[in-house]
Amino acid sequence: MCNYKMLCLDIDGTLLNSNHQITKETKEAIRKVAREKKLHVVLVSARMPKGIVFLQKELGIDGYIICYSGSLILDKDGNIIFNRQIDSKVTDDILRCVNEFNVSINLYKDNRWIIERRDSWSDIESSIVGFEPEINNFSQIINVNDNIGPNKILILGDKDENLKVYKMLKDKFEDCINIYPSKPTYLEIMNKDACKTEAIIQLLKLLDIKQSEVIAIGDNYNDVDMITFAAVGIAMGNAPEEVKKISDYVTATNNENGVAKAVYKYFI
Repeated sequence: MCNYKMLCLDIDGTLLNSNHQITKETKEAIRKVAREKKLHVVLVSARMPKGIVFLQKELGIDGYIICYSGSLILDKDGNIIFNRQIDSKVTDDILRCVNEFNVSINLYKDNRWIIERRDSWSDIESSIVGFEPEINNFSQIINVNDNIGPNKILILGDKDENLKVYKMLKDKFEDCINIYPSKPTYLEIMNKDACKTEAIIQLLKLLDIKQSEVIAIGDNYNDVDMITFAAVGIAMGNAPEEVKKISDYVTATNNENGVAKAVYKYFI
């Protein structure tokens, strides 16, 4: 008998295939367990709310979503349940340092994606998520006097340039930010205390669900904490070897209906 009550699903590289689509097989599997098993299916992503909600609708599910890799939780009505932002003064210092490099800087706050100017990197990101960023001066968004900065800073750029930025930020700000490359060209920066597992723990308390009743599926380094936390942690077949090694099970790739196959294995 299946005793699991929550399925935590990463989105990019996990739920979505390489064409950024949810396959028919995956939709059917998730709908089946959500409706028949009354399973809490929670989408857990580095994306902003707007980039997650439409996928919930496509799956035919509702409920909580975990955004910005754990720094923001919203309920089905869009109410904020949990919020961890980067300190505004730290944000200002980071922006000053990163401006010395040839990269694209993107700020995310609540349900806003803000850039100061369009470039090829923001155009690519827009084509992936399906909507346009807001163009505004960062100084109009960040108030260093209120201590409330963005939920996430995303640095986009050539992999060599991004590596330089990563090393610089780790050296100067490691004590106050959580920073990781989600891709060689993507550098994600959040509050030091923001991670997917912490957000999942908040939901477990709210829904009275035990850690032993959670399954998590992911494909990348920012999924490691939730994969190791869950009762069953599943890595996608397209995950790096380091992620596969810490998982309890490795399913097929995101282009081979890996999520659907894992759902049928553990829930049906």
